[in-house]
Amino acid sequence: MRILGISGGYEPDHQGYPRPAFNAISAHDGAAVLLEDGEVVAAIEQERLSRLKHSNKAPFQAVRYCLEGQGLRIDDIDRVCFYISEAWCNDQLRRGFLPFGPEVRTARDVMRRLLGAELGVDLDPERIRFVKHHTAHAASAFFGSGYDESLVLTLDGCGDGESGSLSIGSGGELEPLRDIPERDSLGMFYVQTIRFLGYGMFDEYKVMGLAPYGDPSRHRALFQAMYTLLPEGGWAVHFDRIFDLYDVLSPRAPGEPITQVHKDVAAALQEALETIVLHCLRHFRRETGQESLCFAGGVAHNCTMNGKILRSGLFNRVFVQPAAHDAGCALGAALAVHMREAPGRRPPAIEHLYWGRPIGARDEVRRALEAWGDFVTVEELADAPRTAAELIAGGSVIGWAQGRSEFGPRALGNRSIVADPRPAKNKDLINAMVKKREEFRPFAPSVIEEAAHEVFDLGGAEAMPFMIFTVPVHEDKRALLGAITHVNGTARVQTVSRRHNERFWRLIRAFGDLTGVPVVLNTSFNNNAEPIVDSVDDCVTCFLTTRLDGLVVGDYLVRKRPAPLSAHAALVPALPAFVKLRSLRGRTPGGYALEHAIVTTYSEATTPVSPGVFEVLSRADGQQRLGDLLGAAADRESLIAELLDLWSQRLVRLSPAAGANGAA
Repeated sequence: MRILGISGGYEPDHQGYPRPAFNAISAHDGAAVLLEDGEVVAAIEQERLSRLKHSNKAPFQAVRYCLEGQGLRIDDIDRVCFYISEAWCNDQLRRGFLPFGPEVRTARDVMRRLLGAELGVDLDPERIRFVKHHTAHAASAFFGSGYDESLVLTLDGCGDGESGSLSIGSGGELEPLRDIPERDSLGMFYVQTIRFLGYGMFDEYKVMGLAPYGDPSRHRALFQAMYTLLPEGGWAVHFDRIFDLYDVLSPRAPGEPITQVHKDVAAALQEALETIVLHCLRHFRRETGQESLCFAGGVAHNCTMNGKILRSGLFNRVFVQPAAHDAGCALGAALAVHMREAPGRRPPAIEHLYWGRPIGARDEVRRALEAWGDFVTVEELADAPRTAAELIAGGSVIGWAQGRSEFGPRALGNRSIVADPRPAKNKDLINAMVKKREEFRPFAPSVIEEAAHEVFDLGGAEAMPFMIFTVPVHEDKRALLGAITHVNGTARVQTVSRRHNERFWRLIRAFGDLTGVPVVLNTSFNNNAEPIVDSVDDCVTCFLTTRLDGLVVGDYLVRKRPAPLSAHAALVPALPAFVKLRSLRGRTPGGYALEHAIVTTYSEATTPVSPGVFEVLSRADGQQRLGDLLGAAADRESLIAELLDLWSQRLVRLSPAAGANGAA
């Protein structure tokens, strides 16, 4: 049986499409996952293809990848599954409006109409399935774990009016124990609190990295007043008490300095979250007798808490579904339907996440790289892992892109930036070169599986392949591994097996042969304005707009070729689907004046642009070279420089012209 799981919104990326009411669900992290008889054969997040971070759009590019990569059409799919219950979607539809006319009255009608419009097929409505949000989270964790039995916990912001669940997984069944109402959402508790620290939704991991710099005791009493621990593992969140934080600090504006009070609040928040979750788990461990735990939902990305759960001694085994956020619900919805309709075929345990788009065959990669020949040199390598190891042992920071991209939020060695984990200064170096992120945030290590226990305390786990647990670095290794050891002596580790990623394993092993340390610093291959790279062009774009020293794609080493500003006139500009041009009237000292801007359609964030750039982009059609659009403009070089800055912010796309350097 072929099953397609979908998460995300109901609005396509392109313009001029009706705006369905279903976006009231506040969708994000759209994805598609394809199962063949219970086994994942393709999975990718919409953001990797659309280049819109945390895409809240309908994941049709992701759907097309899953189908076309397997040589299938939507007609070949037995079930299409959505990650919200049908009752909830119908209720949202009634509260909104009917986007397609009076004949479209239900969620099933909307799904059928959307799939038909995008894929050209009138799908039989009986092939469409809806799965309750937290059932999808739970199914992704339990059925992906390989465990025969387990306690299953899900926690997030909200979904289907709930913020979490507890259940017992046994064989092919999930037995519900408790639903956690939205009013006690730990995800929303965390998000609402971090607004005082200058952060918001999708920034939770930043505050998790800040917490070890603080002292939780300084604001412990304040945070204890924000929640009540209830009998039988329950809790209540008192959201109105969050505003008591005004007594200790004023909300920090983004970009303002982070002071000790911010660090202490972050520490107290992290402690409060851990206290509540461990209170819940202690009760259900006693009541159910379950010795294993499976965990999913956005809160399950709190790797610090995961490490403490692992080392708490409550459970013999802990599996955290590595794509625990809403993208993982595409996986969970598909697995839940598979187990309902093919109950005798338990899916295999998740052992890796290399389910995304391949980087390409050797000749394809070379052609794609040579299209950028005005800006890069390309050298074929006899042993790419060895060359990469030699580069980073010599002090270089490189991009590394191999095989199929990873599903989920972590770079696990196929779309990674890699560097020497030893010099502490590498943290600042990489932030300056690429990431442009807060100095307090740690970088993660990847270690060959055979050496992991020599360097890290894995808390009894045999391996940690998904970078989802924060664990202690052994004391005698902390000074040596200055670039990946956090201030509290921990690291968010990935163990790499030769069986699942031989190329990355060989790179780390070769680095170990050269340095005596079989560990590398591994961070996601992207800058601060974009999702993780996916294609060769994504890799080159990130390489050219950052200060990376080199790039290894497949079997090729790519280096930058010195190029004057004028060389960029050969590139073709285009606007991403999620931005638009807008003329605004803004207040100036002399009154009102016409201003031009690029506006992101998902957030309404506005970036001013010069009239010249506005004119160029208004005529850009994805076909004409920049030089032709600029014509004889007197300020040609300054316009190119402005466009390059917008390119680095991913507000403009620049790409080689078709046929450049022999590329098709």
